Amino acid sequence: MDHVSPKKHLGQHFLADPNIARRIVDSLRLPDGVTEVLEIGPGMGVLTGDLLKHPEYRTTVVEIDRESVEYLGRNFPALEGRILSADFLRQDLAKLFPEQPLAIIGNFPYNISSQIFFQVLAHRQQVREVVGMIQKEVADRLAEPPGSKTYGILSVLLQAFYTVEMLFTVPPHVFIPPPKVQSAVVRLTRNGTEHLGCDEKLFFQVVKQAFQTRRKTLRNALKPFGMVAEATTDPIFEKRAEQLSVADFVELTKHIEQHRVVAPPTVNNAKSRREKNVADETEEE
Repeated sequence: MDHVSPKKHLGQHFLADPNIARRIVDSLRLPDGVTEVLEIGPGMGVLTGDLLKHPEYRTTVVEIDRESVEYLGRNFPALEGRILSADFLRQDLAKLFPEQPLAIIGNFPYNISSQIFFQVLAHRQQVREVVGMIQKEVADRLAEPPGSKTYGILSVLLQAFYTVEMLFTVPPHVFIPPPKVQSAVVRLTRNGTEHLGCDEKLFFQVVKQAFQTRRKTLRNALKPFGMVAEATTDPIFEKRAEQLSVADFVELTKHIEQHRVVAPPTVNNAKSRREKNVADETEEE
């Protein structure tokens, strides 16, 4: 029988329930003007088959596993020319889909789920919607409000540009092999914020720096930005990162932009690239 063997090192857990697959695909809303749909990690195509039932979608799949690529080529002739044998994390979506808005869907490998969302953020002007299945623990974190211990870097960055919804949970037994965790499907919809009204590169740096030392007050956590002492007397600097909303971080970024006296620090992004989930976003001293 034609099949693909799931590979542990790729974090593959193939969805085996066609009803759940249909429900995931039906969760796509495709904002106005979006026809391009990119599926990440299709595996044996359980979502792909349902996507191809929608002629209004221009479906492309990106798959790092060569065995899966060959399987998809044999079993989904309608995908001819639209199967990318590649690592999604290394793709420049602006080159793959020039000047085209895009929706992303997939049963995301759990070991790179955070990295996928950082890639989405890097292409936020183009990616209008995301429907993805991830670990439930991670899904819960993405939509967390300020004040929660699990509110973190991705919570702030994604909510700055997307409306985040946790749609439904998925039990382990519908996968081959079953994962050791519960899964959930989330939907991200671009929220209409084309620009935050601050230096967005600095905004990302401020959020990451604040959470990487999240147990410190912002006065201490943000010292690398080189503000004079008089610029940190505002009560906001007595707070910790998890107490700030997206709007608070925007205002904080504007304040730093006006009062810093040295170049901003180089935030270590290697950690984010290595993250297996949002839990690794850290509670360092």
